[in-house]
Amino acid sequence: MTHGPEPERVTALAVVATTPEVLSHPDLDEGLLAPWERRRLTRIRLPGRRDDVLAARLLARLCVARVTGLPPDTPALAQLCPGCGGQDHGRPYLRDHPGVGVSLSHADGLVAAAVGRGAIGIDVEPSTRRPGPARVLRRLLPEADLAEAAAQADPGSALLRLWVRAEARLKAGRTGETGPDELRLREWTDRPRAAVAAVASTTGITIASV
Repeated sequence: MTHGPEPERVTALAVVATTPEVLSHPDLDEGLLAPWERRRLTRIRLPGRRDDVLAARLLARLCVARVTGLPPDTPALAQLCPGCGGQDHGRPYLRDHPGVGVSLSHADGLVAAAVGRGAIGIDVEPSTRRPGPARVLRRLLPEADLAEAAAQADPGSALLRLWVRAEARLKAGRTGETGPDELRLREWTDRPRAAVAAVASTTGITIASV
């Protein structure tokens, strides 16, 4: 099994996996979640979606452990919505490590997590998914980028790559190409998992496996 780089050598880490890969990891189980996270899981009626949410949160803990050197059961992962102040949704963060950014994503049996110093955001989508509708894309993506994607040999795939990049930037707290701190953006296709992912961070990013 590949355990990735040593924690002290990593400033920002991103991992994409399938939900079964995470749920079968020997160091990860539902008992690592906080009580509020387990309560949230009980409200999810679709078993597949519940497993995806669980796997994404466990993967985030694994990434935190690799970046900070803490065991997976140590980090106190919390969430806060900047709009309503709710603490059961919104951007994840570490209560005891405010300088460490956390981001997670899940979609139809795929999960991703990213952890790093400063702002960070990650998104993952199945490579067969096509974003839409058009009115949403026009609201969220630059017209020039949409036109360029439409001119590609496979416009659907090009739009998907645009989408995951935009989502990663948004999760890192940026609505445009850059912000107060220049973001480093990486986008890649994980062919074995049929996934397209992107991660945005203010530091260099290491792509690792579970």
